[in-house]
Amino acid sequence: MTEPATFDFSALPLRPANYAATLGPTVVIAPHPDDESLGCGGLLALLAQAGQPVWCVLVSDGTMSHPSSAKYPPPARQALRETELRLALTELGLNPHNLLALNLPDSHVPGPDTAAGAAAVQQLTQLLRQQQPATILCPWRRDPHPDHWATSQLVQATLAQLPHPPHLLEYVVWAWERAIPADLPRPGEVTGWQLDISSVLDAKQRAIAAHASQLPGSCIDDDPAGFTLAPSMLAHFERPVEVYLEVAEEQRPRKTTG
Repeated sequence: MTEPATFDFSALPLRPANYAATLGPTVVIAPHPDDESLGCGGLLALLAQAGQPVWCVLVSDGTMSHPSSAKYPPPARQALRETELRLALTELGLNPHNLLALNLPDSHVPGPDTAAGAAAVQQLTQLLRQQQPATILCPWRRDPHPDHWATSQLVQATLAQLPHPPHLLEYVVWAWERAIPADLPRPGEVTGWQLDISSVLDAKQRAIAAHASQLPGSCIDDDPAGFTLAPSMLAHFERPVEVYLEVAEEQRPRKTTG
């Protein structure tokens, strides 16, 4: 039986929409096409409104949502989901060409201690060195999905390669539905806040709707066991706020002078 969650996201302090502009150029890391819209679509839309450049990294190939589909074999599923992602980015006001696809295997995203994971870390490191973002958005480190955990590990390994890494913000996707207490923030581990996205909530909903293959009534209709987002899950992302977590100030590395 699932234990009740013990961390109250709704009790976190609320920051106004204009706080988004202070985050500067941003890279969002999405384990799958749709995570960017679900977890931080409102923030991305606010960044676009503020004229801040945003790049998106798609980690997995997204092919395992409907693994038994004959109408959409893996290459077609991958192409469809990447097209949906570009449409979602457009709905958020972002440049759909600012996209790096790592094409790692959906449901089996490797960690940085594997050859494929190490290669992904190199690609991420190169992107961050080229674009010099101020902020990076990544799934919460224990968001209860194996690809989200692995994505967090890839990002942490990447940041360790940089002398001046961007500020890391962690967003929540599956913790709303699946978290047990061990998945949630521990005392003193991180601080958190909510962002008012009411002014861009419609854009976020349009971006989520762009991922039509993952919603009820999916065009991939020949795999009865295929995945679609349940209405109860989608309801979490209809709220006019988004949650972000960041390393507690006392745990951040201190810069030394000399």
